Amino acid sequence: MSQPNSDQTLNIPTAHDPLQTWLDYWTSVHVTAIDLGLERVLPVAKALEILKPNLQNNAKIITVAGTNGKGSTTTTIASILKASGYNVGLYQSPHIFQFNERVRLNGQPADDALLIEAFVAVENARQQCNLTLSFFEATTLAAFYIFKQQACDVWVLEVGLGGRLDVVNIIDTDVAVIINIGLDHVDWLGDTIEKIAFEKAGIIRSNVPVIFASSQDLPQAIAVKVAECDAKLIQFNQDYFINEDQSNDPDSWHLATSAMTLRLPHGHLAQINQAAAIMAVLQSGLNISQDAIAQGLVQAKLAGRFELREYQGQQLILDVAHNPHGAEFLTQQLTRYLQLHPEIRRVNAVFSMLDDKDIVGVIKLLSNHVHQWYIAPLDVARAAPIARLQQDLAQFDQSVVVADTVQESFLQAIAQRTSDQLIVVFGSFHTLEAVWECLVDGNE
Repeated sequence: MSQPNSDQTLNIPTAHDPLQTWLDYWTSVHVTAIDLGLERVLPVAKALEILKPNLQNNAKIITVAGTNGKGSTTTTIASILKASGYNVGLYQSPHIFQFNERVRLNGQPADDALLIEAFVAVENARQQCNLTLSFFEATTLAAFYIFKQQACDVWVLEVGLGGRLDVVNIIDTDVAVIINIGLDHVDWLGDTIEKIAFEKAGIIRSNVPVIFASSQDLPQAIAVKVAECDAKLIQFNQDYFINEDQSNDPDSWHLATSAMTLRLPHGHLAQINQAAAIMAVLQSGLNISQDAIAQGLVQAKLAGRFELREYQGQQLILDVAHNPHGAEFLTQQLTRYLQLHPEIRRVNAVFSMLDDKDIVGVIKLLSNHVHQWYIAPLDVARAAPIARLQQDLAQFDQSVVVADTVQESFLQAIAQRTSDQLIVVFGSFHTLEAVWECLVDGNE
């Protein structure tokens, strides 16, 4: 257990301080940014009374874990529930541009006042327990405090890292969704699919539905946990299926189970993740209509998931793809987009990644699509050095333009644009955050 820092050495904010002061405080109060384990968090959560059975309205909990697609899935779940008339709290991480994006109430980011009130409560509970909290732990507890105070009917929770030891897992879920299992965060979760699956299976509880939303084989670790918990396993391509509309309607698709077939409109997010979201809400025991499902699908949008933007007349696609799984989805979406837009003859990339990611695996998937790479190091501690980015791109004989910052790379790509060009920004949330700031500053 990490020892608490002396409060005498910290300038503890008050309710009158701005949100950024609190965010800066939470980054400094604990010795490490990532500290997996629940032993410090649980006493604080109990002091805040945000554990079952203290939740108002007997709130339903839907928890989503996985390597990729958590954001799309949780966004779609929340959108369907909102369309169904429920008071919905949605917790996601990380944010792209503004911290408030992590905590949403019926689709809207929590305002500063709500967050500050929650941080004051978390800080008081932390001091009462004489424990330190990491940034992620404190901010997650604050989100849960807000959901309870706002009497949310449903809490839709995205796991930050793994599952078993992630702070989100302090809340017993009513529906567990595991999107997919990939080799990511191997230093924290393990270096095999089975080890990582064991961590993600930690969100499973006794007698709850478990949606396994991947086309990959079910990992043994998840099968074992399902059996131990006597949970109800629902698998993609075994218990539910995705089919394109057979009536040649390009705007429709079918979600089918042994008991039903739903004809649905195409949404803006990955279909396999939206299908998982539908299965989750149908298994929740909540009152959900097909009209609400259709409305929720269409209204669900998420920054950074094949997000179409425009800047100074230049078409942009922003995607958070930061590992081969995400890059594969980006490649599929990009291929489809280029087929629909034959006027685009050139794709340029604004690209940077974190050093602990599979950079070669990502580049390999995009190397046949990208004509020119504009690269720069990220302005974070875990950034991949520019020399590594250059070396990994050189393996695929790619054309590269180097800059000092991601914003500079983006502006270089804009300056050299042509009428038949598409710019794709990807590689990390941090990459998108830098470009997002350009878009805001430019008053797009």
